[in-house]
Amino acid sequence: MLANELIADAIPPIHTSDPVQKVLDRMVEFRVRHLPIVNEQQFLGLVSEEDLVEVTDHQTPIGALSLSLVNPYVVENQHIYDVIRLFYEQKLTIVPVLDVKNNYMGLISINMKYEYFARLTSVSDPGGIIVLEISNKNNSLAHMAQIVESDNAQILSSYVSTFADSTRMEVTLKVNKVDISAIVASFMRYEYIVKATFHNSGDDDGSQDRYDSLMNYLNV
Repeated sequence: MLANELIADAIPPIHTSDPVQKVLDRMVEFRVRHLPIVNEQQFLGLVSEEDLVEVTDHQTPIGALSLSLVNPYVVENQHIYDVIRLFYEQKLTIVPVLDVKNNYMGLISINMKYEYFARLTSVSDPGGIIVLEISNKNNSLAHMAQIVESDNAQILSSYVSTFADSTRMEVTLKVNKVDISAIVASFMRYEYIVKATFHNSGDDDGSQDRYDSLMNYLNV
């Protein structure tokens, strides 16, 4: 997925002529701590909530302030991983997107990043989750997929967690089958260490009915 596919049109940029109060109101409205300053199509940088904390006159135009502007952005054809890196390294709540001519196109909000991760990890799809502990030399997703597919299932998503000063790693697999007992047994047969398993059917487990019954009982 490329950066231009996650642009959020709902959050407009601010301009150097906008007063501080307008900027603060917009940050509250969209629940962000950064906003891009744009004049016409030129991206000037990001203003942060911290830049405005000590401003006493909230009618002062943004362009009249001495701001510690940061200038992070991605180009429209950069991969979403570059966007995530900026969010993480610079603790941003939005990332501006420019076109190949460095004109401002829009921004990606941190909420869009979460939505991307939800799609990437297939969290809304029913299925089971298997957490394996392996050594880095045995990290063969092809072999893991073969084990899963031998039980007529498929891997919906996977990710790897590494540990400092260790050759061990954790591989988390989301598969499209709720009953994963046979898959787990196969992994153990191939001498994988199964650290944890989780199940998600996507259906109501009856907890709401039990809660309603309890409330009815207490109201008697």
